[in-house]
Amino acid sequence: MVDLTATRESYDVLAERHADVVGAGLDDLPLERGLLRTFAELILAEGNSPVADIGCGSGRVTTLLAGLGLDAFGIDLSPGMVALARRNYPELRFEEGSLLALDLPEAELGGVLAFYSIIHTPWELRAQVFAEFHRVLAPGGVLMLAFQVGSECSRRTELYGTPISLEWYRQQPGEIVELLDAAGFDTWSTTIREPGEGETTRRAYVIARKG
Repeated sequence: MVDLTATRESYDVLAERHADVVGAGLDDLPLERGLLRTFAELILAEGNSPVADIGCGSGRVTTLLAGLGLDAFGIDLSPGMVALARRNYPELRFEEGSLLALDLPEAELGGVLAFYSIIHTPWELRAQVFAEFHRVLAPGGVLMLAFQVGSECSRRTELYGTPISLEWYRQQPGEIVELLDAAGFDTWSTTIREPGEGETTRRAYVIARKG
């Protein structure tokens, strides 16, 4: 069993003290917004089953999905982040939960978005996470992942001047595709973006369907 306490508590503190910057910046990322639009179009082409934004944080991406016509709701490990998301977007549904064990029925969803949500998950648990995503998606359901590219794990004890305890796990896109294939997904696209202003790593976006 992985201890999620440090991750939960770190994001609780960030939500409480830095609500103004948590989730900011997506408006200036046209590639990401375009990929989210593609993700939504693939789901809508099959109907409009519910879509879970897993690791939703402040709810910024959840509301973008809703604006694209999806029946979107958010799930986050941090009660503080869930409270912030509910305050920001009271018209949407947000719940507490872990991507390692989602409190959702089998084949419930038309889509799963994990937008920089696997970055704190130890590499050896990725297969478990992807199996859980596969379980909750309906046949033909769409998964989208976003993550930083690399092979290292780093630990931070401070962010925005606030003490935290978080580990970041970089990912290699090829490894992610192999793990998704083993979990029963068919990769639809893989997109790599070079670092933008203030960034130090490339970013990857993988869209896949449940086979």
